Amino acid sequence: MTAKEAARRASLAVVSAMFSLGAALKPKQEADPMQADKTAGRVYDFEMKTIDGKTQSLSVYKGHPLLIVNTASLCGFTPQYTDLENLYKKYSGRGLRIAAFPANEFGAQEPGGDAEIKKFCLTKYSVSFDLYSKIIVKGPGIHPLYKYLTTESGHPGDIPWNFAKFLIDGRGKVVGRFEPQDNPTGKSITAAVEAVLVGGSSAQ
Repeated sequence: MTAKEAARRASLAVVSAMFSLGAALKPKQEADPMQADKTAGRVYDFEMKTIDGKTQSLSVYKGHPLLIVNTASLCGFTPQYTDLENLYKKYSGRGLRIAAFPANEFGAQEPGGDAEIKKFCLTKYSVSFDLYSKIIVKGPGIHPLYKYLTTESGHPGDIPWNFAKFLIDGRGKVVGRFEPQDNPTGKSITAAVEAVLVGGSSAQ
């Protein structure tokens, strides 16, 4: 590792640590189960562009638990790609799907284009879950999917940083929201995933 690369990684680690402290101190908005029930299935109305530029309806995930994550390649949380892949490998046979949406709103940590992002994910992390084209997840130009997730899904609040996560059950209800620092293979996420797997009950 070069001195420049080491300095860059150290800087990213500091930024991520500062975010984690800020997130811990910031009050979390309460989930609204009634709103989540009311909007169940709305996620399937969205059509997204895959990392290869093809249009795909999110209705392909009907009947499957789905974890939606906004990602970045130069973030202190980027190693979560490994954890997401491990989570996917562990539970994909029981229906779990993961959809990653690269975004550049936080620290400009996803500056590349789709081809570059795809190459990075495949070569460095051997990602096999679904990758989508880079979108805007906060602020002016926010994609309608993320406007729905952050305002109407029953789990309100702006995306705070890269690797925020939404868990959706097999009928399209958003049943959980997790912070960027929540590890995909940690107890809170795996317990929620197991509750909505094929053959499991819906998490509350």
